[in-house]
Amino acid sequence: MNFDLLVHEAWPAYEQRPHDGWLLRYAGGVTKRANSVLAVDQPSDLDGAIRAAEAFYAERGQRCVFSIGPGVMPGLDEELGRRGYAEVDPTYLMTRSQGAGHPCAVGAVRIEERPWDGWLETWWAVDGRFSDGLSVAERVCTGVPAWYAAYEEDGRVLSVGRGVPQGDTLGIYCMATLPEARRKGLARTILRALTRHAGVGSAYLVVTEKNTAAQKLYRSEGFEITTGYHYRVR
Repeated sequence: MNFDLLVHEAWPAYEQRPHDGWLLRYAGGVTKRANSVLAVDQPSDLDGAIRAAEAFYAERGQRCVFSIGPGVMPGLDEELGRRGYAEVDPTYLMTRSQGAGHPCAVGAVRIEERPWDGWLETWWAVDGRFSDGLSVAERVCTGVPAWYAAYEEDGRVLSVGRGVPQGDTLGIYCMATLPEARRKGLARTILRALTRHAGVGSAYLVVTEKNTAAQKLYRSEGFEITTGYHYRVR
């Protein structure tokens, strides 16, 4: 699997500009994933490609960000470090192979093909980093076909997740549970509902290095750390 491309396809920037084998991505500055350079190929002019990326983001009032994943061109991480780019947000990519996990019954979970207001509000209440970025985030979320799962209680959405079908695997994103509803197994319920709905045994997800509680949950569901990525920012 080319995980760089899987993540790119599952979380698409609405503006994408090719440059010398690289892809410059922009989505209103909401999330680094959709606002960073995907540099999997070797450009003919490395210095020129970096300068073009810096100009692209400067024109949009954004810092220049590079996604440094397992498929990034050799030597780029080190070169960016020499140029003063800081390394931030180390993240693990965890995968579950066919046949792993626990296909037991799950609680009642609502699954739709579009996010509804309650789903969006709960996700953004937990994961939102920008006060006015929800409309942009929704645009990114809905840029590809996906399933939106939620556990609801008395009409209130307590826990959510997003599943992106990608061939024979499922990308799992936007896992979020309201603080007052945690430690009740709701995230596990969402995870199982999405994978069961997809009908595939293979799945992957991303989780920050510091989120050890989520990593523990995902391991208990058959996921293991496969690789990782980080960003370079200046």
